[in-house]
Amino acid sequence: MNSAPAASKPTPPAPRKKSNTLWWILGAIFLVGLLAGGAYYRKQQSAQGQLVTVEKAIVKTITQVVTATGKVQPEVEVKISPEVAGEIVELPFKEGAAVKKGDLLIRIKPDLYQTQVDQQDANLVAAKASAVQANAQLLQAKSDFKRNEDLFNKKLISDSDYTTAKTNVDVAQANSDNAVAQIRRTEGSLNQARDQLSKTAIYAPMDGTISSRSNEVGDRVAGVGSYGGAEVMRVADLSSMELRVQVNENDIVNVKIGDHAIISIDAYPNRKFSGTVREIASSAQGTAATSQATAQSSDVTNFLVKIRVADRDVQLRPGMSATTDIETQTVANVIAVPIQSVTVRAEGGLTTEEFQKKQAKAAENKSGNTLDAAAEKEAARRDREKLLKVVFVKQGDKVKLVKVETGIADNTHIEVKSGVKAGDEIVSGSYAAISRKLKDDMVVQLEKPKKDDDKK
Repeated sequence: MNSAPAASKPTPPAPRKKSNTLWWILGAIFLVGLLAGGAYYRKQQSAQGQLVTVEKAIVKTITQVVTATGKVQPEVEVKISPEVAGEIVELPFKEGAAVKKGDLLIRIKPDLYQTQVDQQDANLVAAKASAVQANAQLLQAKSDFKRNEDLFNKKLISDSDYTTAKTNVDVAQANSDNAVAQIRRTEGSLNQARDQLSKTAIYAPMDGTISSRSNEVGDRVAGVGSYGGAEVMRVADLSSMELRVQVNENDIVNVKIGDHAIISIDAYPNRKFSGTVREIASSAQGTAATSQATAQSSDVTNFLVKIRVADRDVQLRPGMSATTDIETQTVANVIAVPIQSVTVRAEGGLTTEEFQKKQAKAAENKSGNTLDAAAEKEAARRDREKLLKVVFVKQGDKVKLVKVETGIADNTHIEVKSGVKAGDEIVSGSYAAISRKLKDDMVVQLEKPKKDDDKK
């Protein structure tokens, strides 16, 4: 009887395949359940409506403001720069000292300029002496000519002698005129030297305060005629201060002389100052972007506006930082809604994003047609005209898209000239709902106010 050797039986793969199939089935069931749950949740949310907050349109007074920042500076500040060069030998007042008009502010060493005065004085004496001598020579020449003229008429001297006598008179007259001119020239030089000497002492041009002083006794300074000179100090009237701010070109059209301004000075955080616009620059001042993030952008065009600070019961110092709200326009008893409630929709209630996609798709369909620059500009203008300002008014459990005409705005509310009336419930939040999600006749649900515990 032949017996075959016993062989080990291999493990059948069927159980592993059945196990894998089971996992696939469980995963599919889980995915289907997840999708069904999500669909059910979205359906429930849709049935409940979009969460929003509402505020009633109110009647109020709206004041439009232009906000700007700047520095406090004196209305009148005089830069003191010497007109002559030299060493400063006297500076009686320190920075912050009060001065009266006519007080000595700076004295420059006068030795050189006194020497020049002495030289020109001596030159003037010499010029006058020369003039006396020239006059004497002229008188002598005239006397000789008169005698020679009598002799010539009597035929006692020759023609050449007569001509010589006449020429001597002309020469003497020229020398006398030259001596007079020399006196006048020397007097001018002397007056100039005296003027230079007088400018070695500089006096206060007005009552005020030394707002800055950049030099000390012993420093050498250049005169104004030498490459612009050097500023030694400033005298300012600190009793009349102003705020100098830069206002953007888009806002400057709303600002006018006499507008009231509310000023916040960093040094006085708990106080508001009153001011009045007193001066607006006629030409723009280009200000380059300061940060690297905006370094590649175009320059910002600003206009300098000076605002007189009316409050004078506190001591303001030049250079203090401040922010101002310039009240450019006020309307009383107008219908107003929260400023965030007003959004933009295209025709048909499309959001700006949806409208842009629609326009891009239309442009793709017309890709074969090339528009010139004028046509593109006109098309862009027509597209802008299709954008409307709207608000959403809550009526029952739905919202109605309403076109509005707006006016001026303050920091919180905007004037509505047409479209809504006082008491209408206007959707005021959220921003995402107003700008993108809400549609005309959409069901909404009021968002419950947060409890105090939730706010903490």
